[in-house]
Amino acid sequence: MRPIIFSKMDFSHSNLFGYIEDLQELTIIERPVRRSLKTPEEIERLTVDEELSDIERAVFLLSSGQDIQGTSVVANLPVLMRQNPAETLRRVLPKIREVLHVAGVEMQLTAAVSFLTVLQEESVSIHTYSHSFLHIILQNVEHRDAGVSNAWLETLLAVIEALPKETVRHEILNPLVSKAQLSQTLQSRLVSCKIMGKVANKFEAHIVKREVLPLVKSLCQDVEYEVRTCMCRQLEHVARGIGTELTKTVVLPELVELARDEGSSVRLAAFETLVNLLDMFDADDRSQTVLPLVKSFCEKSFKADESILVSLSFHLGKLCNGLYGIFTPEQHLRFLEFYKKLSTLGLQQENGHNDNQLHLQTLEQEKKYISVRKNCAYNFPAMIVFVDPKNFNLELYSIFFCLCHDPEVPVRYTMAISFFEVAKLLNSDVYTIHKELVTLLQDESLEVLDALVGHLPEILELMTNGGENSGSESKLLSIPDLIPALTTAEQRAATSLKWRTHEKLLQKYACLPHIISSDQIYYRFLHRMLTIILTNNVLPVQKAAARTLCVYLRYNRKQEQRHEVIQKLIEQLGQGKSYWNRLRFLDTCEFIMELFSKSFFCKYFFLPVLELTHDPVANVRMKLCCLLPKVKSTLKIPTDKHLLQQLELCIRKLLCQEKDKDVLTIVKRTVLELDRMEISVDAFQKRFYENDLLDQEKETQEQLLLEMEQLEKEKQKNEGRSTNINDKMLEKKRRDSKTSSVLAKSINLSVSGSSSGTSVGKEEKKSKLVRSQSFSTQVLHPKYTNIDKCPNKSSATAYTSSVSGMGKSCMLSFSDDSFRTHSSGNSGNAAFTSSSSRNLFNSADQKNSGNKESQSRKMSIIQLVPEWEGGMGQSEVSFKKQNKTSPQLYSGF
Repeated sequence: MRPIIFSKMDFSHSNLFGYIEDLQELTIIERPVRRSLKTPEEIERLTVDEELSDIERAVFLLSSGQDIQGTSVVANLPVLMRQNPAETLRRVLPKIREVLHVAGVEMQLTAAVSFLTVLQEESVSIHTYSHSFLHIILQNVEHRDAGVSNAWLETLLAVIEALPKETVRHEILNPLVSKAQLSQTLQSRLVSCKIMGKVANKFEAHIVKREVLPLVKSLCQDVEYEVRTCMCRQLEHVARGIGTELTKTVVLPELVELARDEGSSVRLAAFETLVNLLDMFDADDRSQTVLPLVKSFCEKSFKADESILVSLSFHLGKLCNGLYGIFTPEQHLRFLEFYKKLSTLGLQQENGHNDNQLHLQTLEQEKKYISVRKNCAYNFPAMIVFVDPKNFNLELYSIFFCLCHDPEVPVRYTMAISFFEVAKLLNSDVYTIHKELVTLLQDESLEVLDALVGHLPEILELMTNGGENSGSESKLLSIPDLIPALTTAEQRAATSLKWRTHEKLLQKYACLPHIISSDQIYYRFLHRMLTIILTNNVLPVQKAAARTLCVYLRYNRKQEQRHEVIQKLIEQLGQGKSYWNRLRFLDTCEFIMELFSKSFFCKYFFLPVLELTHDPVANVRMKLCCLLPKVKSTLKIPTDKHLLQQLELCIRKLLCQEKDKDVLTIVKRTVLELDRMEISVDAFQKRFYENDLLDQEKETQEQLLLEMEQLEKEKQKNEGRSTNINDKMLEKKRRDSKTSSVLAKSINLSVSGSSSGTSVGKEEKKSKLVRSQSFSTQVLHPKYTNIDKCPNKSSATAYTSSVSGMGKSCMLSFSDDSFRTHSSGNSGNAAFTSSSSRNLFNSADQKNSGNKESQSRKMSIIQLVPEWEGGMGQSEVSFKKQNKTSPQLYSGF
């Protein structure tokens, strides 16, 4: 059939008949649809009397209905057992047993699932279940269809765990002796192998040794390799059931023999069972039996038996750590080199071959090599333990780099999943894998990013604060290229169609306040979250961005920035032109109520929320009505009495003026709920004690953030003022030194010029010098008397601290020598300088005494704020301690 193209159709004589044929073919296609309609007779036969009970309807459909109706009844069996178990067992279950003899595959699979559901729900006692259901299960376990047989076998294995020992022994174990014989079918012997593994854990060791182990040995020597493989995989369960001694004498010799089997699947099963049973073997068995077998497996994997390569790479980590105690240094190095070789398998060409001599790798071989490298990525944390994390840089970093840059997505995906485990193991050396974290964040595959995001908060915390030996330099170096990588990852997720990955990423980005500074979040992430809320079309993504934005706002340290964000939320969302934005504003207000204190919400968002009662869109008013109970819970009486009046006024208007029926229904329901609510008061109440305590903690922390910001401003202002004072004092000192030098020169000139002067002039100069010295000493007295007049020791201490805080240069300017120099030049200036310094010290006393009360609050502020910016010192440890006291507040971060 040729496709019909409606654009540029050619209606020439040659093509016209072709279009007619196409139309005729379309009509032929539609005919079977009309013929498939049910005839009146068929409809009559499929019609069921509505007055029949559930049990009668089930019996009727099983007796005279079609297969699909019978399958429906079988699927509904757990419901019938819950409603009326006695009648179901008496009337429905016998009909199901009859139908299953001739039922199709779909009904058989449905029956297996329904029988298992009845067992799990415990609708009847285990005795009744074994009496009514067990025989049906045993009859269908050996169904000719492999899928049906496996489904019934899974149900039987689950039933064996719940059945009493005697029932298992008589109903299952005794018939198993005949079912495991070579004369039985292959399917029967395979079923017997799986039942052996389950039964071995049901009975005591001596019963298993007498009744189960002979059958196990027989099945391990079966002529069919499928049976030997199946029994070999069950040897692990048998060994757990019989204990260490019998495992060493019975199971281990069988495994050694099966490991040398001619069938590759048998050898593979033996190898995997040996690895899983390493903990049950002693050191002698590991060194003398297991290790030689493992070495032979490794040698053959690249040469003759590549079928075991994938399994060997998957179990290599467990194998190396299980045999770690018996390895010699040479063997240790050999297994490490073997792992390195597997990690790059398929990426490098063998030495000694050129491109013409290399055979083209088949697609199947490529898939095998990818699986091997993926398994190496899976085992990478185990190999770090094997070589010791201290040797990571020397031994494994190159392999880690290759796996993180592997060309295949499954390999990088596995590395992204195990990245957190690697970071934990490296501890203080975690900074060495920072570049690989950035690489995976910028990976072209969103699957890799999604795998990495799962533990991103923990990884980032380890990166910035990992280990005792990681100094501040490594932390600071890790941030510059980390932030661009995070922003790039978010933008790539936003432009893709995988919105769940984007949502998950935004949720995890809520951890950033504990990782980077408040200003970095404000300029690089906060406005991006607001843009996502306004422009993204996926509701879960918008909600995730709204919550993360609220977290950023919660930990923002600058009041000006907080006010700007709040204003944008109100103007662009709450008062936005699109009703969708106004709905998102209500979602954001829910997060605000969750993360902030009640007083914060009432101060900034209470009235903007109430304004939406006049919204022209009914959906907005409906959502607001549903939110009103939470809004009312933020009020405290009598502080918020005026807000309560505004709330009641808005509700009255809604009741009187609302025209939409759906909104009015929700309003009436909300009014009833609001009437039943009790408003909290300013004082603590017993019934609201936990909520009030949590709210008080939030409010205290918000207040401390404000005070911390104010203290930082004052600190910066004082630092600038002290710098200016130091500069002024140094300038005065330079001027004084210049003045003294000029005076000295003039004195020398005058002395040389008036060498013939009388002794009376010398006496006058001497008396002037004595008067100037006595005047300078009189100038110094008020300062010392001011210290003596201090009312208590605290003021003196404040004075001393203020003097010490002025800096060395300032102290030097007030030394005795400088006073003498100054006074010798001009006694009036000295007096002015002394009085100004006294005033400065008095003002410093007032400030220090005024700030004395806030020192304790400052310490608590330092404990509150994480180590976002330099100069916070030891704040992060105390912040984590405070988090432990209020886990509910930080549970979302």
